[in-house]
Amino acid sequence: MSRLDTRKFFENLSGAGKSIAVLTSGGDAQGMNAAVRAVVRMGIYVGAKVYFIHEGYQGMVDGGDNIKEATWESVSSMLQVGGTVIGSARCKEFRTHEGRLKAAHNLVQHGITNLCVIGGDGSLTGANLFREEWSGLLDELLQQGDSIFNIRETQPLSSLHIVGMVGSIDNDFCGTDMTIGTDSALHRIIEVVDAIMTTAQSHQRTFVLEVMGRHCGYLALVSALACGADWVFIPEMPPEDGWEDNMCQKLSENRADKKRLNIIIVAEGAIDCHNKAITPDYIKDLVVRNLGFDTRVTILGHVQRGGTPSAFDRILASRMGVEAVLALLEASANTPACVVSLVGNQAVRLPLMECVQMTQEVQKAMDEKKFDEAVRLRGRSFENNLTTYRLLSNRKADSELPNSSFNVAVMNVGAPAAGMNAAVRSAVRVGITEGHKMFAVSDGFEGFYKGQIREIKWGDVGGWTGQGGSLLGTKRTLPGKHLDKIAEQMRVHNINALLVIGGFEAYVGLLELSASREKYHEFCVPMVMVPATVSNNIPGSDLSIGSDTALNAITDTCDRIKQSASGTKRRVFIIETMGGYCGYLATVGGLAAGADTVYIYEEPFDIRDLQANVQHLTEKMKTTIQRGLVLRNENSNENFTTDFIYQLYTEEGRGVFDCRKNILGHMQQGGAPSPFDRNFGTKISAKAIQWITRTLKDSFKGGKMFANSEDTACLLGMRRRALVFQPVSQLRDETDFVHRIPKEQWWLKLRPLMKILAKYKTSYDVSDSGQLEHVTRVRPKESNTSSAI
Repeated sequence: MSRLDTRKFFENLSGAGKSIAVLTSGGDAQGMNAAVRAVVRMGIYVGAKVYFIHEGYQGMVDGGDNIKEATWESVSSMLQVGGTVIGSARCKEFRTHEGRLKAAHNLVQHGITNLCVIGGDGSLTGANLFREEWSGLLDELLQQGDSIFNIRETQPLSSLHIVGMVGSIDNDFCGTDMTIGTDSALHRIIEVVDAIMTTAQSHQRTFVLEVMGRHCGYLALVSALACGADWVFIPEMPPEDGWEDNMCQKLSENRADKKRLNIIIVAEGAIDCHNKAITPDYIKDLVVRNLGFDTRVTILGHVQRGGTPSAFDRILASRMGVEAVLALLEASANTPACVVSLVGNQAVRLPLMECVQMTQEVQKAMDEKKFDEAVRLRGRSFENNLTTYRLLSNRKADSELPNSSFNVAVMNVGAPAAGMNAAVRSAVRVGITEGHKMFAVSDGFEGFYKGQIREIKWGDVGGWTGQGGSLLGTKRTLPGKHLDKIAEQMRVHNINALLVIGGFEAYVGLLELSASREKYHEFCVPMVMVPATVSNNIPGSDLSIGSDTALNAITDTCDRIKQSASGTKRRVFIIETMGGYCGYLATVGGLAAGADTVYIYEEPFDIRDLQANVQHLTEKMKTTIQRGLVLRNENSNENFTTDFIYQLYTEEGRGVFDCRKNILGHMQQGGAPSPFDRNFGTKISAKAIQWITRTLKDSFKGGKMFANSEDTACLLGMRRRALVFQPVSQLRDETDFVHRIPKEQWWLKLRPLMKILAKYKTSYDVSDSGQLEHVTRVRPKESNTSSAI
């Protein structure tokens, strides 16, 4: 059967005659509005009626003006707003049968039988109970002689379909890698930590930070990983007896190593192994009493819930919102309530109650002090975070380190990308823990052939996680013309393995080195590349270190630019992004910023398309919408330049709207790395070094250099749900070397989604959408080739 025969298109799933309601419940989380917007616009796009339920379940019980039909324009300008515009409230009444009966009456009044619930596990559990009781509630309303409907009209109302999206900054719901709001909360935490570190360094202070997480330590753990904290307390893994002395000893050793500050992060639900709460004030008093360090406490509180959602949360919420509508359209009477989740880089659907039950099992395991089991139940992502943090934070004495006698070099190649330094720090420290001697190569392959190679120690990379750019120095020079000098340097320094962190030049450079192995036996060593480039244009990986930070820079700037038009006449902004020939930044940035049109190289366009886009914006400007946003990737078309498009829109929009243009330039490469890039860089580099260690042990048996093998020159990339090692020689056929992009790019599937949310009629292939799966209870033993991040 051909690919064409197996494709399934969104436009064939009609919502005509259906009514969908969306509500937000429980604690608010940044990104909820993006999810609401996506549900409303997708629902309207397929012909369904979509309703807001204001104030969560309370609004459903109270009815009246709390249930209002949504329009396309009613969700404009919601994308960048934190919290939830439609309101959220705790509702005791919905927990009673009488309350749910009132809610059923109010839904039936509007013909609503499809419910999209955005909230935590309590909100979703309530929705599932409501669904199970639905037919009984309808019978009860009939018996009461409810005048809203008669028996004949109840037939299409006989089933209530529920789809959940988890909105929770704690990331405490099993079955998904990330919940809506978690990434934004991490942004708030890391902004505070970065600010505190400067004052702590000035005064040689110790700071104790309390972050949210009453039952889940995800925020504390990941922020500790992202800032290189000295110690972290989380409820899933209480410290053993004697932790007070161990912590003080570690803080003291760090000061002795000339580290001027200490950061301790505490989850609000942190406990010791006797279930006694560990508070920031207790830790402060302990440090002051035992060490005499100047110590301060900062409790972040609700600042973590506030502010603008990050680019990641907007994209996650938009994708989940679309998937939720898809799931509702495809649901039958026998379909269980499901939750839309993210695993790796792929949207999936999981039975809601399976996820809820596993989430409850975590708490049960913690109550029974089965903490290893609790960590395992949290999922591979949580477990890997904890393993990596332990690996990087606990410096062993030299006498305890294995003696590998291997020398491993690490280098940056290509343009700088935020997160490179976090990746180098991780590589150096994991390498030292594995017993290797680590060497840093400055200025990429150019520095390599010039001999700019030095040993790098544990303390040399302290504080690197939050630094932007490349502290090692990086250049675009390829090794091809200098192979003999590079081989000589590898011989001089006895380099046994090489880790290259960088962009397209790093990939091409590794290809050149591996292709020269027959001539230069010095290159017959394990070599692995970790992709780090804002352009996200490396074959073999869905994501690259640095691209998330660049997306946030684009999104923040677009928000400010759009805000500049607030209160003025109708205006369209033409914005140019980086990316070379790769349209990733423009497309995904456009999705996160709510762009009307995005021009990229991968999707050719002509003057007719430009005219149609101008006409579309003109029609839009005749409504209440005042602003338009057009993004153009820098190399999307050599003739239709940013200036040309600006002048065309200016001329064609005369009398309706005026235009402004902005070229974002290198600000997309700068700035402090986002929490995602710090975390991703840290974990992927740790995994790369562990692969190098295994490969060295397998290859240098008997003290002999191993034979040339393509399996020993690899790229470690994220493919859908896993991190995978792939020989670079096998990726050659997947590469368009002229335009420096992969021949197939996953994010192109997001293009129709972006167009639909901007009110364009388009074809949307949903063959790859999430199918109902089951929660994996027993985690398969991790292979050498893949791991969730």
